[in-house]
Amino acid sequence: MTTSANTTSAAPEHSDRVDAALLKLGIVLILGTIVAVLDATIVSVAIDSIQRDLGSPLSTMQWVSTGYLLSFALVVPLSGWATERFGAKQVWMTSVACFVGSSALCGLAWSAGSLIAFRILQGLGGGFIQPIGQSMIAQAAGPRRLGRVMSMLVIPLTFAPLLGPVLGGVVLSQLSWPWIFYINVPVGIVTLILAAKVLPATEPKGGHTLDTLGLLLACPSVAALMYGFSEAAGDASPTSPEVTVPVLLGAALLVGYVVHARRYRGNPLLDLRLFGNRGFSVSVSTSFLLGAALFSSMFMLPLYYQQVRGQDALHAGLLLIPQDLGVAVSMMFAGKLSDRLGGPRPIVLAGIVLALAGTLPYTQVGDHPSEVLLTLGLFVRGVGIGATMTPAMAQVFRSVQPQEIPRAAGLSNVLHRVGGSIGTAALAVVLQHQLTAHSAAPAFGDAFWWAFGISALTVVPAVLLPGRQRR
Repeated sequence: MTTSANTTSAAPEHSDRVDAALLKLGIVLILGTIVAVLDATIVSVAIDSIQRDLGSPLSTMQWVSTGYLLSFALVVPLSGWATERFGAKQVWMTSVACFVGSSALCGLAWSAGSLIAFRILQGLGGGFIQPIGQSMIAQAAGPRRLGRVMSMLVIPLTFAPLLGPVLGGVVLSQLSWPWIFYINVPVGIVTLILAAKVLPATEPKGGHTLDTLGLLLACPSVAALMYGFSEAAGDASPTSPEVTVPVLLGAALLVGYVVHARRYRGNPLLDLRLFGNRGFSVSVSTSFLLGAALFSSMFMLPLYYQQVRGQDALHAGLLLIPQDLGVAVSMMFAGKLSDRLGGPRPIVLAGIVLALAGTLPYTQVGDHPSEVLLTLGLFVRGVGIGATMTPAMAQVFRSVQPQEIPRAAGLSNVLHRVGGSIGTAALAVVLQHQLTAHSAAPAFGDAFWWAFGISALTVVPAVLLPGRQRR
């Protein structure tokens, strides 16, 4: 693959050192990923201000977030094909430019309809940024340095959803809601300038025709599933048409895609043949369950501090900082240690144990444990998350051939996000059920036991990951 040959030129494949060229590449790709992932949560705290200013009902304003989510989900499956067809650098920079331009348009929106339209355009640009960025850094790093450089890319995936409400609260306390979108513009422009200089040139690879039927089946399937699960995580009943119709439709389209992909003679949009690789299957399964555990708990934690402890959105976000610090601490060592061992299993299993230990105090919130214990639990949980995410994601790319990395990135991102949507919806349903039967604190305690169980399930594929290997 041409992109592989070009991106790996950033540093010699046999070198274990993370040199300046690879570090610059990682920084540029991080900047692009941060603005895309951060935007998904930062807008949530501004919905009330936008609703008052534009004078639209909440049923309409929810599409400011939902439209972005769906358009984002629609394009992620296309990332592997687009990388091979048009070149990684070209698609990545075009996506960032689309995201930046539509961010400016969102700030200039004059009505709810125009804002929703611009948010959909923003999601179409943002959906390509992370999977293509991951494939570029994975190809440039090579297997020996993959754990260390993946630590850089996991940071926005883990931190941005937590920091979004905090940053949104700060912006709204000082400025008006359009600045929620305007702040993307200078960061995006700087990112594009640096990308033009730093990203290695890539040439399109011919012969990659678009799997049109796969496109019509896979992309709507992912979008419908994520929409249905997001509705279940909101106020909709799990048995309501708002949930059941999109979930059943998405499942039917997914079955249709699986049948199509097995028969398709070309390169399918989402290459299910990668699951024939045992290492890839185990790694992606681990990533899927980690997504479910991570995003579901991130949904629960702020709600607990707001509904039980009486904190506003800003302070609830600030109270989650110990988890961020724990993630940062463990990421400093997990990726490098994974590279040295040559296999992620011992690190991932240790991380899961720590994440479970950090979640345990929250299962006791019905007894009103001390703030010190909860804060310590968040820090330990963060250490566990950092220790699991980096090695598991790196192993996804280690398990495939260099030319398969773009499609592996697209497929793993789809499953990671669907896993997060399923986990969040499941905990939302559990929490709603518990709140009808118990007061707030015991209800959250019971729901956190479910979060504990989801995290524990991650052990099943994790024990099948490669262990220590001789270099």
